[in-house]
Amino acid sequence: MTEKTIPGLKAQSIEPVADFYTALGFEITFRQTTPYQFLSVKRGGIELNFYGDTRFDPTSSTHGCVVETDDVDQLYAAFTEGLREAFGSVPVQGLPRVGALKDESYGSRQFLMNDPGGNTIHIAQQISEDQRHRPLPKGTFDRAIHTGSLFADSKQDLELAVQVLDRALQRTDEQPTAVQLVRLLVLRADVAVRQGEPALARELLVRARATGAGGPESADDLRRLAELEAGL
Repeated sequence: MTEKTIPGLKAQSIEPVADFYTALGFEITFRQTTPYQFLSVKRGGIELNFYGDTRFDPTSSTHGCVVETDDVDQLYAAFTEGLREAFGSVPVQGLPRVGALKDESYGSRQFLMNDPGGNTIHIAQQISEDQRHRPLPKGTFDRAIHTGSLFADSKQDLELAVQVLDRALQRTDEQPTAVQLVRLLVLRADVAVRQGEPALARELLVRARATGAGGPESADDLRRLAELEAGL
């Protein structure tokens, strides 16, 4: 026997969903508008179905799925390049939205993508055999980055993320390294963009640029910084 699972997701309209996934390099394998809206897309081993419902509110959607890959960097590069070609920049706020590509503390390198239907596509590559959450880091700023990232992306609780990150950025008794500071500032700017605060986000990104951080340790953060700047 051979089985496979194809997630069935919802959208208010299949038209913007079709445009979005086409920009990502997906093929439309089936499409209909009557007697109801339905769309199937495929790219390599990823297949998704979408059901259109004009009464559906994509901004309150909790639907989604996980895509496991052995090369998340390649997928991220392909998806973001396609979006730039189709729409001019990587969407970083509202719907659709592409989140940051980064290593998480639970043995995964990943990014989250919210399509025009409000569905969260979690694209991940396992980078450790241990998939459990790691203990909190002992250092003040590493702990804030760890917790703020979990709240902002894994839990998607932006208010809690703000509390953690602002507390760290406002400390005067300790100073973060340049690598820690750029990570804190870019993460906080990403949250500000998602909360509809572009002026604050720009201020934070200017501060992040001024840190002078560079090298492999800051590569993910500097890429996200550039994406946020282009999207504002």
